[in-house]
Order: sequence, then structure tokens, then C-alpha cells
Amino acid sequence: MKLITYRSGGRVSYGAVVDGGVVDLAKRLPQQSLKALLAAGAVGEAKRAIAGQAPDVKLADIVYLPPVPDPDKIICIGLNYDDHRKETGREKTAYPTLFTRFADTQVGHGQAMVKPKSSDKLDYEGELAVIIGKRGRHVPKERALDHVAGYSCYHDGSVRDWQFHTSQFVPGKNFPATGGFGPWMVTADEIPDPTKLTLVTRLNGQEVQRAGTDLMIFPIPELIAYITTFTELAPGDVIPTGTPAGVGSKRTPPLFMKPGDIAEVDISNVGVLKNAIIGE
Repeated sequence: MKLITYRSGGRVSYGAVVDGGVVDLAKRLPQQSLKALLAAGAVGEAKRAIAGQAPDVKLADIVYLPPVPDPDKIICIGLNYDDHRKETGREKTAYPTLFTRFADTQVGHGQAMVKPKSSDKLDYEGELAVIIGKRGRHVPKERALDHVAGYSCYHDGSVRDWQFHTSQFVPGKNFPATGGFGPWMVTADEIPDPTKLTLVTRLNGQEVQRAGTDLMIFPIPELIAYITTFTELAPGDVIPTGTPAGVGSKRTPPLFMKPGDIAEVDISNVGVLKNAIIGE
């Protein structure tokens, strides 16, 4: 099942994608957001609610919002593919590299990502996003996937000069409208093994990144186990799991995104996240 958050007719709602459009779940269930649905453990109720239902609105008539517009936490993973680690010149580490992104920096599928006026070094980073469905602390990696509600595409747009002002990545990862997220969340039952996906990033139709998710240095269960050692993960929390090699800042000459560009993150069995780039 594909679950989305969207705007239609001036109203924000959430629903399930079916042939021809979206079944509005807020009209059929007591939970009024996808985050609330996950917190209630009501994905099964959503499946039953859409059975035999005609779409309430066409996909062409909606504005896509981030699947979870209001996560409590977005914990991003850096340097999680060895080829990307090597292209950056970083040493191997015993633990994952983590940084945070703010929820209000995200945009949905079809919305514009914004190149800030303070930098010309907006880089692309296609990633697989994990969306948490069950609250957990000290989650063992053997049970970690039980806490996953689903998966989405993520574009962790990175303002490279600001990212490397110091050893802390946060400034370069939190400019407004630099985090693409969507188009929807595919529920975990449709992706029983998240190591068997292919991630491709395209800029203006040209492939710039490609990797299998089996190449992650720290697989998803290890990430969840590590993160929940120091913080509790809650329903709706998002973990973008890192980008593979091919980023623009490590190319010769460098390849940064500019106004007028079209960026796509395409993940097999998940979908295609597409965002135009505009100037601030």
C-alpha cells in the first residue's frame, strides 16, 4: 500500500494511492494524519478502509506533501556506502555517522527544492528513507525491522560549503526546502527485504548515482539498534539511510544543482521522487 499526505482544494489530508487517484483516509478513519495512523498501529484498518473504494481525488489534482510532514525526529546517516566514503577521503568508522535535519526543511514530490542565495554549492544526495511505525528504545537489531512502517525516497540536498564550515554537518543540511521526501510511503509488507533495492539519482535525465541498498556499510537493523540506544524512536520518525558515490562535489569538474534543473531519486519498488530546483 502506498500512503501519502497531500493538499487538495485547500485542505491537507492523507490517503492511499489506488488506480486513478487517492482514497482519502481522513474521511474514513478517526486518525487525521499519517503520523497519527502509525502511532495508532492502524495500517491494517487503512487497508480495510480502502477495499473496493473509488478514489476521492485524482493524483493529477493534488499537491504532494512529505509523506510524514511532522516527524518528531529526522536522523540522517552520513557516509553509509563505502564507495561514497572513499570518494570523500574519510576513514572507516566503527559507528554510523549521524546528523539531524529539521522537518520544516522538507518538501514533497513535485515541489521545488531551493538553492539558497548564500551558496552555489547545492549538491544532490539520493537516499532510501526508513519511516518508523512502532515506538522503541534499545531495540535489538534482530527485531529492528518490526519497528519499520515503510520506505520512501529522500533527496538530502546538501549545501556543501556550509556543511564543511566545521566538522558538524547540520548547517549545510538544513537550509529551507532542500530536503525532498516522497512521493509516498510504501508499507513494509511490500518490501520484506530492504537490502534488495536499487537506488538511482538523475539530474536533468542523466544518471549520476546508482547503487544497491545491500551496499550500505551499516544496514537498517544496525542503524535502528544504534539510534535507539541513545534515543527513543517514535512513529513517524524518519531515517534517511545515506547516499552512494557520485555526488557532484567530488566530480571533476564539480556538478552542483542550479535553478532550472530537475532532480529525481528513483528506488525500485518504492517510486520516483522528482523535484525542480529554483533560486531563493
